[in-house]
Amino acid sequence: MPEILVLYYSRGGSVARLARLVARGIEEVDGMRARLRTVPPVAAVTQLSAPPVPEEGAPYVERHDLADCVGLALGSPTRFGNMAAPLKHFIDGLGAEWASGTPVGKPAAVFTSTSTMHGGNEATLLSMHVPLLHHGCLLVGIPYTEPALNTTRTGGTPYGASHVAGLKDDPQPSDEETVLARALGRRLASVAARLG
Repeated sequence: MPEILVLYYSRGGSVARLARLVARGIEEVDGMRARLRTVPPVAAVTQLSAPPVPEEGAPYVERHDLADCVGLALGSPTRFGNMAAPLKHFIDGLGAEWASGTPVGKPAAVFTSTSTMHGGNEATLLSMHVPLLHHGCLLVGIPYTEPALNTTRTGGTPYGASHVAGLKDDPQPSDEETVLARALGRRLASVAARLG
């Protein structure tokens, strides 16, 4: 069965919850499955290494995950309007996949979480679009035909799914954020199925 890679980095749990919602949306499309993966944290001290298997949550991504899947969803918390370093570190190491064209023609989508409404969620989503374009992916967003995109007072953008965690870092998405994350997963899976 075709799979879509849902690859994310999450520190406080918000992005991990969005990843599970995107995955749920993917699996609402007949014949499609989600493959949840995460990236290890990066440390300034290079002698430290992450455990070979995360203590909880999705396993760490391996290069073959990108080749095996028919689509890709990338998720990251916002770091000053940009994706977090662990996800960027993984993407920066994909030179061989770029040269061989591994992701070319695959549909891709993005999602993020911020502390505040104006914490850079759209800039972060756009920062994740750029390397996907360089890799030849076909970007998929959320169209305004999704009613929740017109009514949300929390997260959700046409560039991808988002969550506003608030100053207390609440990882629980709002009703609109939940609907939009699942809609993004369904749209990504539907496009991948049509391309397949």
